[in-house]
Amino acid sequence: MNKLKVAIIGSGNIGTDLMIKILRNAKQLEMAVMVGIDPASDGLARAQRMGVAVTHEGVEGLTRLDMFKDIDFVFDATSAGAHVKNDAFLRSIKPGIRLIDLTPAAIGPYCVPVVNLEQNLDQLNVNMVTCGGQATIPMVAAVSRVAKVHYAEIVASIASKSAGPGTRANIDEFTETTSKAIEVIGGAAKGKAIIVMNPAEPPLMMRDTVFVLSEAADQALVEASIVEMAAAVQAYVPGYRLKQKVQFDVIPEDAPLNIPGLGKFSGLKTSVFLEVEGAAHYLPAYAGNLDIMTSAALATAERMAQSMQKA
Repeated sequence: MNKLKVAIIGSGNIGTDLMIKILRNAKQLEMAVMVGIDPASDGLARAQRMGVAVTHEGVEGLTRLDMFKDIDFVFDATSAGAHVKNDAFLRSIKPGIRLIDLTPAAIGPYCVPVVNLEQNLDQLNVNMVTCGGQATIPMVAAVSRVAKVHYAEIVASIASKSAGPGTRANIDEFTETTSKAIEVIGGAAKGKAIIVMNPAEPPLMMRDTVFVLSEAADQALVEASIVEMAAAVQAYVPGYRLKQKVQFDVIPEDAPLNIPGLGKFSGLKTSVFLEVEGAAHYLPAYAGNLDIMTSAALATAERMAQSMQKA
Protein backbone atom coordinates (compact mmCIF):
# COMPACT_ATOMS: atom_id res chain seq x y z
CA MET A 1 0.00 0.00 0.00
CA ASN A 2 1.42 3.38 -1.03
CA LYS A 3 1.74 5.93 1.73
CA LEU A 4 0.06 9.32 1.28
CA LYS A 5 2.44 12.28 1.14
CA VAL A 6 2.21 15.09 3.65
CA ALA A 7 3.62 18.58 4.14
CA ILE A 8 3.93 20.52 7.39
CA ILE A 9 3.59 24.31 7.44
CA GLY A 10 5.42 25.74 10.44
CA SER A 11 8.96 24.73 11.36
CA GLY A 12 8.67 25.62 15.05
CA ASN A 13 8.23 23.35 18.07
CA ILE A 14 4.95 21.74 17.05
CA GLY A 15 5.82 21.30 13.38
CA THR A 16 9.22 19.81 14.13
CA ASP A 17 7.87 17.39 16.73
CA LEU A 18 5.13 16.30 14.33
CA MET A 19 7.69 15.73 11.56
CA ILE A 20 9.71 13.43 13.82
CA LYS A 21 6.59 11.49 14.80
CA ILE A 22 5.62 10.98 11.15
CA LEU A 23 9.10 9.82 10.22
CA ARG A 24 9.27 7.39 13.15
CA ASN A 25 5.74 6.13 13.58
CA ALA A 26 3.45 6.80 10.62
CA LYS A 27 2.04 3.75 8.86
CA GLN A 28 -0.16 5.48 6.29
CA LEU A 29 1.77 8.73 5.76
CA GLU A 30 5.06 9.78 4.20
CA MET A 31 6.80 12.97 5.30
CA ALA A 32 7.49 14.96 2.13
CA VAL A 33 8.01 18.69 2.81
CA MET A 34 8.70 20.96 5.77
CA VAL A 35 7.61 24.56 5.15
CA GLY A 36 8.89 27.58 7.05
CA ILE A 37 9.61 31.27 6.64
CA ASP A 38 12.97 31.50 8.44
CA PRO A 39 15.79 29.91 6.44
CA ALA A 40 17.87 29.71 9.65
CA SER A 41 15.22 27.88 11.72
CA ASP A 42 16.22 24.74 13.58
CA GLY A 43 13.16 22.93 12.22
CA LEU A 44 14.16 23.40 8.59
CA ALA A 45 17.77 22.47 9.32
CA ARG A 46 16.65 19.33 11.15
CA ALA A 47 14.31 18.40 8.29
CA GLN A 48 17.16 18.66 5.80
CA ARG A 49 19.37 16.47 7.96
CA MET A 50 16.59 13.88 8.07
CA GLY A 51 16.22 13.84 4.29
CA VAL A 52 13.01 15.88 4.06
CA ALA A 53 12.53 18.49 1.33
CA VAL A 54 12.23 22.06 2.67
CA THR A 55 11.22 25.54 1.63
CA HIS A 56 11.62 28.77 3.58
CA GLU A 57 9.22 30.65 1.27
CA GLY A 58 6.07 29.78 3.15
CA VAL A 59 2.95 28.26 1.65
CA GLU A 60 3.66 29.93 -1.70
CA GLY A 61 7.00 28.15 -1.83
CA LEU A 62 5.26 24.85 -1.13
CA THR A 63 2.95 25.23 -4.13
CA ARG A 64 5.91 25.99 -6.41
CA LEU A 65 7.57 22.65 -5.64
CA ASP A 66 7.13 19.91 -8.25
CA MET A 67 6.10 17.45 -5.56
CA PHE A 68 3.16 19.63 -4.43
CA LYS A 69 0.91 17.83 -6.93
CA ASP A 70 1.48 14.62 -4.96
CA ILE A 71 0.72 16.08 -1.51
CA ASP A 72 -2.48 14.69 0.01
CA PHE A 73 -2.32 16.20 3.51
CA VAL A 74 -1.05 19.50 4.87
CA PHE A 75 -0.59 19.99 8.61
CA ASP A 76 -0.71 23.66 9.60
CA ALA A 77 1.29 24.42 12.75
CA THR A 78 1.48 28.20 12.36
CA SER A 79 -1.09 30.55 13.94
CA ALA A 80 -4.83 31.09 13.77
CA GLY A 81 -4.54 34.12 11.49
CA ALA A 82 -2.02 32.45 9.19
CA HIS A 83 -4.13 29.33 8.85
CA VAL A 84 -7.08 31.28 7.46
CA LYS A 85 -4.83 32.59 4.68
CA ASN A 86 -3.08 29.25 4.15
CA ASP A 87 -6.35 27.37 3.77
CA ALA A 88 -7.74 29.84 1.25
CA PHE A 89 -4.51 29.90 -0.77
CA LEU A 90 -4.02 26.14 -0.91
CA ARG A 91 -7.66 25.47 -1.73
CA SER A 92 -7.55 27.95 -4.61
CA ILE A 93 -4.82 25.82 -6.21
CA LYS A 94 -5.79 22.32 -5.07
CA PRO A 95 -9.43 22.27 -3.86
CA GLY A 96 -9.40 18.67 -2.64
CA ILE A 97 -6.33 18.88 -0.44
CA ARG A 98 -6.81 17.85 3.20
CA LEU A 99 -5.75 20.26 5.95
CA ILE A 100 -5.16 19.25 9.56
CA ASP A 101 -5.31 22.49 11.54
CA LEU A 102 -3.18 22.60 14.70
CA THR A 103 -4.05 26.27 15.34
CA PRO A 104 -7.19 27.60 17.06
CA ALA A 105 -8.53 28.98 13.74
CA ALA A 106 -11.40 26.45 13.63
CA ILE A 107 -12.30 26.82 9.94
CA GLY A 108 -13.29 23.17 9.82
CA PRO A 109 -15.10 21.11 12.48
CA TYR A 110 -13.43 20.47 15.82
CA CYS A 111 -11.83 17.04 16.03
CA VAL A 112 -10.84 15.08 19.13
CA PRO A 113 -9.94 11.60 17.83
CA VAL A 114 -11.48 9.49 20.61
CA VAL A 115 -14.71 11.48 20.58
CA ASN A 116 -15.67 12.37 17.01
CA LEU A 117 -13.02 11.44 14.43
CA GLU A 118 -15.16 8.78 12.78
CA GLN A 119 -17.83 11.37 11.96
CA ASN A 120 -15.27 13.64 10.28
CA LEU A 121 -13.26 11.27 8.08
CA ASP A 122 -14.40 12.97 4.86
CA GLN A 123 -13.77 16.55 5.95
CA LEU A 124 -11.23 18.58 3.96
CA ASN A 125 -10.25 20.69 6.98
CA VAL A 126 -10.41 19.56 10.60
CA ASN A 127 -9.42 21.59 13.62
CA MET A 128 -7.47 19.94 16.43
CA VAL A 129 -8.85 22.46 18.94
CA THR A 130 -6.02 23.13 21.42
CA CYS A 131 -3.68 21.17 23.67
CA GLY A 132 -6.01 21.81 26.59
CA GLY A 133 -8.97 20.74 24.51
CA GLN A 134 -7.36 17.49 23.39
CA ALA A 135 -6.53 16.65 27.00
CA THR A 136 -9.80 17.61 28.69
CA ILE A 137 -12.67 17.31 26.22
CA PRO A 138 -12.51 13.47 26.29
CA MET A 139 -13.18 13.67 30.03
CA VAL A 140 -16.19 15.95 29.57
CA ALA A 141 -17.49 13.66 26.82
CA ALA A 142 -16.99 10.66 29.13
CA VAL A 143 -19.33 12.22 31.67
CA SER A 144 -21.76 13.33 28.94
CA ARG A 145 -22.34 9.78 27.77
CA VAL A 146 -23.58 8.90 31.26
CA ALA A 147 -25.39 12.08 32.39
CA LYS A 148 -26.49 15.42 30.99
CA VAL A 149 -23.70 17.97 31.53
CA HIS A 150 -24.80 21.49 32.40
CA TYR A 151 -21.36 23.08 32.82
CA ALA A 152 -17.73 22.10 32.33
CA GLU A 153 -14.66 24.14 33.24
CA ILE A 154 -11.09 23.18 32.41
CA VAL A 155 -7.76 24.60 33.56
CA ALA A 156 -4.72 23.70 31.46
CA SER A 157 -1.36 24.39 33.09
CA ILE A 158 1.72 24.18 30.88
CA ALA A 159 5.40 24.97 31.32
CA SER A 160 6.21 28.43 30.04
CA LYS A 161 9.22 27.00 28.21
CA SER A 162 6.97 24.74 26.15
CA ALA A 163 4.88 27.64 24.82
CA GLY A 164 6.28 28.94 21.54
CA PRO A 165 5.41 32.24 19.83
CA GLY A 166 2.40 30.70 18.09
CA THR A 167 0.86 29.62 21.40
CA ARG A 168 1.57 32.97 23.03
CA ALA A 169 0.03 34.85 20.11
CA ASN A 170 -3.17 32.83 20.33
CA ILE A 171 -4.15 32.95 24.01
CA ASP A 172 -7.55 34.54 23.32
CA GLU A 173 -8.23 32.09 20.51
CA PHE A 174 -7.15 29.25 22.81
CA THR A 175 -9.75 30.07 25.44
CA GLU A 176 -12.52 30.82 22.94
CA THR A 177 -11.92 27.73 20.80
CA THR A 178 -11.53 25.39 23.76
CA SER A 179 -14.63 26.75 25.50
CA LYS A 180 -16.71 26.30 22.36
CA ALA A 181 -15.36 22.79 21.70
CA ILE A 182 -16.19 21.75 25.27
CA GLU A 183 -19.79 22.43 24.30
CA VAL A 184 -19.80 21.19 20.71
CA ILE A 185 -17.79 17.99 21.22
CA GLY A 186 -17.79 17.49 24.98
CA GLY A 187 -21.55 17.86 25.23
CA ALA A 188 -21.64 20.54 27.94
CA ALA A 189 -24.40 23.13 27.81
CA LYS A 190 -21.82 25.73 28.89
CA GLY A 191 -18.02 25.48 28.71
CA LYS A 192 -15.16 27.55 30.10
CA ALA A 193 -11.42 27.21 29.52
CA ILE A 194 -8.42 28.72 31.30
CA ILE A 195 -4.75 28.36 30.37
CA VAL A 196 -1.86 28.92 32.79
CA MET A 197 1.74 29.24 31.57
CA ASN A 198 3.86 28.32 34.57
CA PRO A 199 7.38 29.84 34.65
CA ALA A 200 8.62 27.44 37.37
CA GLU A 201 12.14 26.03 37.15
CA PRO A 202 12.64 23.21 36.57
CA PRO A 203 9.67 23.23 34.18
CA LEU A 204 6.55 21.40 35.32
CA MET A 205 4.76 18.74 33.32
CA MET A 206 1.43 19.59 31.70
CA ARG A 207 -1.41 19.30 34.21
CA ASP A 208 -5.12 19.64 33.48
CA THR A 209 -8.05 19.95 35.83
CA VAL A 210 -11.60 19.26 34.67
CA PHE A 211 -14.70 20.24 36.65
CA VAL A 212 -18.02 18.91 35.37
CA LEU A 213 -21.45 19.75 36.73
CA SER A 214 -24.07 17.25 35.61
CA GLU A 215 -27.43 15.90 36.54
CA ALA A 216 -27.41 13.29 39.28
CA ALA A 217 -25.87 10.01 38.08
CA ASP A 218 -24.37 6.74 39.25
CA GLN A 219 -20.83 7.67 40.32
CA ALA A 220 -19.48 4.22 39.50
CA LEU A 221 -20.77 4.51 35.92
CA VAL A 222 -19.28 7.98 35.51
CA GLU A 223 -15.90 6.86 36.84
CA ALA A 224 -15.88 3.77 34.61
CA SER A 225 -16.64 5.94 31.59
CA ILE A 226 -13.77 8.31 32.46
CA VAL A 227 -11.27 5.48 33.00
CA GLU A 228 -12.29 3.87 29.70
CA MET A 229 -11.91 7.18 27.85
CA ALA A 230 -8.49 7.82 29.39
CA ALA A 231 -7.31 4.42 28.15
CA ALA A 232 -8.57 5.28 24.65
CA VAL A 233 -6.52 8.51 24.63
CA GLN A 234 -3.47 6.61 25.89
CA ALA A 235 -3.61 4.50 22.72
CA TYR A 236 -2.14 7.45 20.78
CA VAL A 237 -0.78 9.60 23.64
CA PRO A 238 1.09 7.14 25.89
CA GLY A 239 1.98 9.84 28.44
CA TYR A 240 -1.67 10.71 29.11
CA ARG A 241 -2.93 9.59 32.51
CA LEU A 242 -5.29 10.24 35.37
CA LYS A 243 -3.19 11.81 38.11
CA GLN A 244 -5.46 10.62 40.88
CA LYS A 245 -8.81 8.94 41.49
CA VAL A 246 -11.88 10.72 40.11
CA GLN A 247 -13.54 12.84 42.80
CA PHE A 248 -17.27 13.41 43.28
CA ASP A 249 -19.36 15.89 45.22
CA VAL A 250 -23.15 15.70 45.45
CA ILE A 251 -24.66 19.19 45.42
CA PRO A 252 -28.05 19.03 47.17
CA GLU A 253 -31.10 21.00 46.09
CA ASP A 254 -31.29 22.77 49.46
CA ALA A 255 -27.68 24.01 49.16
CA PRO A 256 -27.10 24.70 45.44
CA LEU A 257 -24.02 26.26 43.87
CA ASN A 258 -24.41 29.64 42.21
CA ILE A 259 -22.59 29.40 38.86
CA PRO A 260 -22.17 32.62 36.82
CA GLY A 261 -24.06 32.27 33.57
CA LEU A 262 -25.72 29.07 34.78
CA GLY A 263 -27.53 30.10 37.93
CA LYS A 264 -28.27 27.79 40.83
CA PHE A 265 -27.01 24.23 40.37
CA SER A 266 -27.71 21.00 42.18
CA GLY A 267 -26.61 17.57 41.03
CA LEU A 268 -23.24 15.87 40.63
CA LYS A 269 -19.86 17.62 40.52
CA THR A 270 -17.11 15.48 38.97
CA SER A 271 -13.45 16.51 39.29
CA VAL A 272 -10.79 14.94 37.07
CA PHE A 273 -7.05 15.57 37.44
CA LEU A 274 -4.79 14.78 34.50
CA GLU A 275 -1.11 14.74 33.66
CA VAL A 276 0.34 14.60 30.15
CA GLU A 277 3.97 13.55 29.75
CA GLY A 278 5.53 14.18 26.36
CA ALA A 279 7.35 11.55 24.34
CA ALA A 280 10.41 13.86 24.18
CA HIS A 281 10.79 13.50 20.43
CA TYR A 282 11.83 17.15 20.10
CA LEU A 283 11.20 18.98 23.37
CA PRO A 284 11.68 17.52 26.87
CA ALA A 285 9.06 15.30 28.48
CA TYR A 286 7.47 18.20 30.36
CA ALA A 287 6.07 19.50 27.06
CA GLY A 288 3.03 17.24 27.10
CA ASN A 289 0.96 20.07 25.66
CA LEU A 290 3.00 19.84 22.44
CA ASP A 291 2.95 16.05 22.42
CA ILE A 292 -0.80 15.67 22.76
CA MET A 293 -1.44 18.06 19.86
CA THR A 294 0.97 16.38 17.46
CA SER A 295 -0.13 12.90 18.54
CA ALA A 296 -3.80 13.76 18.01
CA ALA A 297 -3.06 15.32 14.62
CA LEU A 298 -1.08 12.27 13.50
CA ALA A 299 -3.79 9.87 14.72
CA THR A 300 -6.39 11.88 12.81
CA ALA A 301 -4.49 11.95 9.53
CA GLU A 302 -3.53 8.26 9.81
CA ARG A 303 -7.18 7.25 10.24
CA MET A 304 -8.27 9.54 7.38
CA ALA A 305 -5.56 8.10 5.14
CA GLN A 306 -6.65 4.58 6.00
CA SER A 307 -10.21 5.50 5.03
CA MET A 308 -9.03 7.08 1.76
CA GLN A 309 -6.95 4.01 0.87
CA LYS A 310 -9.99 1.76 1.31
CA ALA A 311 -12.25 3.96 -0.82
